[in-house]
Amino acid sequence: MKRQSGVLMHISSLWGEYSEGAFGKEALEWIDFLADCHFSVWQVLPFCLPDEFNSPYKSFGAFSINPNFIDLDVLCAKGLLTPTDLLTAKQKTPYACEFDRLGKERFALLSLAASRVGDKAPVEAFLASHPETAAFCLYMAIREANGGRPWNEWETECYDERTLFAWQFTQYEAYTQWIAIKKYANGKGISIIGDVPIYVSYDSSDVWANKELFQLDERNAPTAVAGVPPDYFSEDGQLWGNPLYDWDRMRQDNFLWWRTRMSFMTELFDGVRIDHFRGLESYFSIPFGETTAKNGVWVKGPGMDLIRALRPICKNKLIIAEDLGDITPEVVKLVEKSGYPGMRVLQFAFLGDENSPHLPHNYDLNCVAYTGTHDNNTLLGYVWDQDDGIKARLMEYCGYEGDWNACYDAVLRTMFTSHARLLMLPVQDLLLFGRDTRLNTPGAAKGNWSYRITKEQLMQISRNKFLRWNQIFGRG
Repeated sequence: MKRQSGVLMHISSLWGEYSEGAFGKEALEWIDFLADCHFSVWQVLPFCLPDEFNSPYKSFGAFSINPNFIDLDVLCAKGLLTPTDLLTAKQKTPYACEFDRLGKERFALLSLAASRVGDKAPVEAFLASHPETAAFCLYMAIREANGGRPWNEWETECYDERTLFAWQFTQYEAYTQWIAIKKYANGKGISIIGDVPIYVSYDSSDVWANKELFQLDERNAPTAVAGVPPDYFSEDGQLWGNPLYDWDRMRQDNFLWWRTRMSFMTELFDGVRIDHFRGLESYFSIPFGETTAKNGVWVKGPGMDLIRALRPICKNKLIIAEDLGDITPEVVKLVEKSGYPGMRVLQFAFLGDENSPHLPHNYDLNCVAYTGTHDNNTLLGYVWDQDDGIKARLMEYCGYEGDWNACYDAVLRTMFTSHARLLMLPVQDLLLFGRDTRLNTPGAAKGNWSYRITKEQLMQISRNKFLRWNQIFGRG
């Protein structure tokens, strides 16, 4: 991995006219912007269908793509939607994803487009080559026939054929549109890094179709669920509630489900970040029924057995190990043995002393450095929230002697000069936006994931500044 830099921004945050970012011309314009600045990496969040709180880290299917990402203008150009249909989908605001409206209207519009499809052969061919995605479509059709209840509450496995094809068509269309975007990015010298949530939702096609691979009792209820203990983000810890894998059972077929999952990810992306990588060394097991994560325990995970099984799938793809949180020497050893670069986050740098691994002078070559992740405040919001002592340490560290309110270029330059081979900046930090544009606050059920950039805001970013920094510091 050569010295590079890139920008972290999810598809949903792209500008556009239809309530959420999509796989359309705006994505191509974004890629042009990255290329102009000599950024060579675009990092996104999980593509899978999000949950009722709009989180892509808890999905109805690990092998799905959010149908809201489908570009409506492309469907119109194909004759599957009319200009009048598009008018009904025009957004009310460009500054945030209109999740409530999308939930009520978008799939019905996409179903209308699906009803106008003449040649179904391409859809059928896609599903034949992606059976896990086909299972997801079937799951969603049956789930709708059961009033949107999870699979353990189903009363029938009948479904509406039109609903099933609507899901099948949207998965095919989303996949096809994205592959075209990725091809354009690669042609511009931009690699795209995806994100693999370590866990899946109980209410998902993944658990429904593979019950034996999860820690369930004889009634198919979870015996324990996932989360993390109290930490920087939450004094009660985080009770995620995802079912835990039965790693012993997964070993019997050399982790086939995980190999299949990573194969799908490597179709979509040039590399991936494995979320909560430390859960592969040891995972936090919380008894089912607990209301907080305080009473969980650490249990040994699959470790290098899984990583070895994935190597023939991942090949030369960049795999990032999200090694944040409660990190033990065993986790450090696993990251080192895997060969995957770990993560370093500037916003954690001043929580300890000069030995903190998150201070830029301690970054090694094989790591990915961030000013902040999607779970952090923006850089501007972070600095504003610090006490005078941390602000003083930060400015001294970055060699800045002026007013702290204008220190941000010095901070960003410090990150560009670090040893880390890959530097990733959230798009909000290119814009120097505050905490009101934060994408996610862990532990908060509402108010997350809705941030969007506008085209006008993008045009305010100095391409020349980031171009020069990439050139000067050997990242472009």
